[in-house]
Formats: sequence, C-alpha cells, structure tokens
Amino acid sequence: MWTLQRTLQRTSRSARVGVRFSSDILDIASLVRKHALEPQTSTSLQTLMRTGRGEFLHKTYRDAAWKKDDKVATERVLMQVAGFLRHELPIRLAHRILDLEQVPLLRDMQSVRAVKDLYTTSFRDLLSVPQKVASKQEEAAFADIVESIYERHAGVLVQMARGAYELRAATRQRGETDFTEMEEPHAFLDRFYISRIGIRVLIGQYLSLRQQPVHNYIGIICQKTSPYEIVKRAIDDASFMCNRKYGDAPEVIITGRLDLTFPYVPTHLHYITLELLKNSMRATVDWHGVDADYPPIKVVIADGRENEDVVIKVSDEGGGIPRSNMNKIWSYLFTTADPAVQEGMVAFQEHDDHAVDSPLAGLGYGLPISRSYARYFGGDLSIMSMEGYGTDAFVYLTRLGNTREPLPI
Repeated sequence: MWTLQRTLQRTSRSARVGVRFSSDILDIASLVRKHALEPQTSTSLQTLMRTGRGEFLHKTYRDAAWKKDDKVATERVLMQVAGFLRHELPIRLAHRILDLEQVPLLRDMQSVRAVKDLYTTSFRDLLSVPQKVASKQEEAAFADIVESIYERHAGVLVQMARGAYELRAATRQRGETDFTEMEEPHAFLDRFYISRIGIRVLIGQYLSLRQQPVHNYIGIICQKTSPYEIVKRAIDDASFMCNRKYGDAPEVIITGRLDLTFPYVPTHLHYITLELLKNSMRATVDWHGVDADYPPIKVVIADGRENEDVVIKVSDEGGGIPRSNMNKIWSYLFTTADPAVQEGMVAFQEHDDHAVDSPLAGLGYGLPISRSYARYFGGDLSIMSMEGYGTDAFVYLTRLGNTREPLPI
C-alpha cells in the first residue's frame, strides 16, 4: 500500500514553511545528499487508482466533511496527493542527481551534465514551497510548480540519448567499440529511465486528477484499457512511419481476446506496441525487399480468467536477429541505424516521448525503454528470434496492478 500515512507523519514533524535560502548561502549539494539518504516510497497501479478515488482520505483527515461533499473530497484528494509529491519528488530527484554525478564515462558527456543541471533546478524549485500543503490555494500554487517541472523534463529522454550518442562517438575515437562491456553505464541508464517513468507517472497522475473527469479514467489510468484498440492505433502509427520511409507497409493481423479490458496506462502500452510493430515492419521490408509480397505481421492478445498476466505477442517473418546480437538489443549504446540518421536524431527537438515524427530506426532506445515501461508496473518484455526466419516479441502486463514500482536506489 502507498504509505501516505507514514509519509505524512514524517512531513508533519517538519516546519510548515518550505526551505527558503538566498542564492548565496544555499548549499544545494548538501541538501541533495541529505534527501538522497531518505528512502523512496513506491506505489502501485491499484494504489494510484484508490488514492484518486479518495479511499485513503481517512488517513489524513479526521473530520467527515469529505464524506458528505464531493467537491470537498476532490479538493482533499488533490491536497493529499500534492503533500505526498512535495515529500517524495525531492527524494527521487536527489537519488538521480547523485547517480548522474557518479556514473562513469556518461557523467562527462555534455548532454548528461545538462540533465543533471535540469534535475537540480527542479529539486531547488520543490524545496522553495511549503512542506505541508494545507489549503486549496497552496495546492494550486504547488500544481503550477509541478506542471512546469513536468514540461521542463519532457525532453530528457532525447537529452540522455544525446549523451549516449556522445559516449559512442568518444569511445570510437579511442578505438573502443564493444559497448556491451560498459556494464555500469548500462545499469545506470536502466535505473535512470525506470526512475524517470516513475516521476512522470506520479506527476502526470496528479495533474490529470486536477482536470475534468474522463469516463473510465482515474487520472492517467484507464480502468478499461483495451489492448485491441491500442494495438490498432499503434498499427496506424507504425504503418504511417513505414509508408513514409519505404512507400509500403506489411499487413498486421490481430487475433485472440479482442474484447479484453483491464486497468492500465494506455500511453505506456501504446509506446511498447508501437516500438515492436515499427521493428517488425522495418525488419519485414528490409528482409523481403521493397515492393515484395510481404508476409503479415501477427499480433495475438492472450488472457484467461486465471491468468496472472495479459500477454501480447508480436510475430514477424523479418529474417530474425543473429544470436550474437541478442544481448545488444537491450543496450542503450547499440543501434543498427545509419550514422546519418543517428546524427539527425541527436539534433531532434521533439519533446514528446511518443511522437511519430522520428524515423523507423533511431537512437537504439526503443526496446530497452519499452522493457522499462513494461517492468514499471510488474510486467516484462522478452524477445525470441530465429535467424533466417523471424522474431517473436512477448509483452507481459500484470492484470491486478498490485505490483509496487521497482524503484532504483
């Protein structure tokens, strides 16, 4: 369970006013170290939904006013979530700032230093507001700051990709090309992106709760997410991208539980399925040649009453992946894209992680990021390939949504 009560008890012992220091005496480094010693509080899909429904208000408010008035209940949900974020976000940012300072090789890249500065700015902004959100006005002011942080961090994925590109270029100049041996940068990037997903989920959920309610949604979570509908949209997007590059795209056939719905974040599932379909379409066209009679890509949606997971399989006949490359497909530092395309992507200014403006093969981030999205709520992504024939990708998504975030230290 999201331990709001424990969190609120800790924060209530602190002063009601935020940490305000003049710029000449503010020691951000020591504040970062102090907050990085605090444990992070993980949450789950179910907890996010229950909090959004107000099921934990009794842990914070002892009066019963919110039980009689929906407007009061909504205001108190927002104050409760804002109070949690005011406590939690500086801790999560501090962990990542220290990680950005300490990671070998990558910490020296200009783009990575820029990301550290951006995280530090957001950390400072959060410390400038009261530690306890006690009124509707304070909640609204806090929301403005959090929204600016959300927008400021929108381009971080591309910025970190630039950092990886800069590292690839630097290591090539030194004659080192075996990026799979760089275990520490890889482990760091896994930690960083899982943490980034978590921060954006928490902020995105809070900001969505402040908007007008949408049918079947609690914040960014759709209680009746349809894998079939999301796969259909991903097919449209991937086909558009494939047609733009090759002038044609393979057919995609969907079978299985087309009527299935379950609670999930639709944008996460769209990102994952779009990445897999992009890869399958590109492999199929490259393997069979332009203007060929392409074999269809097959998507199977599987679920049963007793299943612990919803499973989506994407199968293609695109020639497969050599066994020697199987470990590399999960590397942030490995890509099969043309160097000119990589250079163009590094200059890409799009701030939407899920944009369709990028080419079919870019910075090599698609699969590892997709796996992070799947793992964030307790699922996974695996790839099985038969060289000379094709590839099967399996997406596992937990049905119950009760798995806690895998928060990195």
